[in-house]
Amino acid sequence: MTTEVLLSISGLHKAFGGLIAVNQMQFDVHAGEIVGLLGPNGSGKTTVMNLISGALQANEGKVVISGKDITNLPAHKISHSGIARTFQLVRVLPDLDCIENIEAGLAYRTKPLWGDAAHAAALELLDRIGLAKQAHTPAGDLTYIDQKRLELGRALALQPKLLLLDEWLAGLNPSELQDGIALVRQLKDEGLTIIMVEHVMDAIRSLCDRCVVMNAGTKIADGTPDEVLSDPEVIRAYLGDSHA
Repeated sequence: MTTEVLLSISGLHKAFGGLIAVNQMQFDVHAGEIVGLLGPNGSGKTTVMNLISGALQANEGKVVISGKDITNLPAHKISHSGIARTFQLVRVLPDLDCIENIEAGLAYRTKPLWGDAAHAAALELLDRIGLAKQAHTPAGDLTYIDQKRLELGRALALQPKLLLLDEWLAGLNPSELQDGIALVRQLKDEGLTIIMVEHVMDAIRSLCDRCVVMNAGTKIADGTPDEVLSDPEVIRAYLGDSHA
């Protein structure tokens, strides 16, 4: 694996009034890695994703991608620096068809595409994510897994170096889950770097090179999936003292 650090987070801190949601968070992500961001509900994982992507402003700390400090830049500037994301709750444009949803993403990349070029690129992306046959289907008529595919396609339209997946595999049935895992693995094989917030342990063990585990806003473990999932402090965070 390459040793190039693509993303570096240091001293990241976010408080909402008296609640500390992220407490001096620190980790690196290397190019080509899939890093799982794990932890029980309320541990601060989505807040970290929001701080990286610009949906929230940090109180302290730094977010650096490819050597560029992007801390607290507006979300569109962070996107142009090479970061794209999906959300816990799927966000598609329901009245537009699949091609139009992807074209909306293509219009916001660093070098925007329009017209015939955008149409051709959108068709190619739909094929890549397994939605070529639904190109003209309104997004609101898609199944849940296909809406997730479409949102992923729109993120990929931005040509990211780093993709943030926030519980992208949640809510899928067993066969959809295997399809989703295969699609994420394909993106990794294409060289994309991914941070995924996930609770599906099969996916974590199957996909992640490394896992960073949070509890109550703080990093409590960083290592391979097997290392962190057998760590007594991680087991305690998920299951309580009696299981550690």
